[in-house]
Amino acid sequence: MIDFHCHLDLYPDPHAVAAAAQEDEVVVLSVTTTPSAFAGTAALAAERPMIRTALGLHPELAHQRGHELALFDKLVATTSFVGEIGLDGSPRFALTRTAQADVFTHILRTCADVGGRILSIHSRSAVQPVLEALQANRCSGIPVLHWFTGSARQAQIAIDQGCWFSIGTPMLTTAKGRELVAGLSRDRVLTETDGPFATRNGRPLIPRDVADTISLLAELWMIEITEAEAKVVANMRELLASQS
Repeated sequence: MIDFHCHLDLYPDPHAVAAAAQEDEVVVLSVTTTPSAFAGTAALAAERPMIRTALGLHPELAHQRGHELALFDKLVATTSFVGEIGLDGSPRFALTRTAQADVFTHILRTCADVGGRILSIHSRSAVQPVLEALQANRCSGIPVLHWFTGSARQAQIAIDQGCWFSIGTPMLTTAKGRELVAGLSRDRVLTETDGPFATRNGRPLIPRDVADTISLLAELWMIEITEAEAKVVANMRELLASQS
C-alpha cells in the first residue's frame, strides 16, 4: 500500500507510527512542514526502507519560516522528494499570500536548479495560483496535488500540465469528492492519509488506513480491491521511474 502524504513527525509517538508502517509494509512519503524539521524526521526512516522523507516548507508557515529557505537550498540535494509546499488561499492566511508566493516560487526554482523533484503540493483555496506557478516553473519536477479540492475544469488543466493527485479517504466520503476523483485519470492517482491531521471517528489516520482508501477507490472504479491496490502501486512505480 501507498501513503503518499503523511506527517510522521507530528504524531504523539512518531517512532511507533513509523515502526508500524514498516511492519505493515506501507510505503510512506513522510512530508515535513519546515526545513529545520527535515533531519529529525529523516531519522524516523533509518533502517525503515518503506519510508521516504520529503523536504518541505508549508504555506501556512511561509511568513514565519521564510528565513529557512537557505537551509532548504542546502538540503534539497539530499532527497528526491519535496513537500509539503504550495499555497493556501484560506481567509485565515490572506495577509500572508505574498510571503507564500515568494517562498513557493523560490522552492520551485531551486528544485528546477537541481534537476527537478517529486513535489507534494498543498493547494487549498489556491488551485489557480498553484497551477500558474507550476506552469511558470515547468522544470521544477513532477507535481502531486495533495487533497485536491478544485473544480473538474481545474483538475483537467492540472492533468494537462502533468500533475498527479494523492487521494485520501475524506475525499471519497462526499458526493462532490467522489465525482471529482471519478473524473481523474486513474494513471495519475496515488493514495494518502494526511495523518495525523485527517481523522476518523476522532482518531488520527495512520499509514495502514490507506486500506480504506483503496476499498473506496475500488468501489468508485468498479473493480476488485486487489486490482485497485495493484493500480496504485503501478502508478507509484511509474512516478518514480519518470523522475529517475
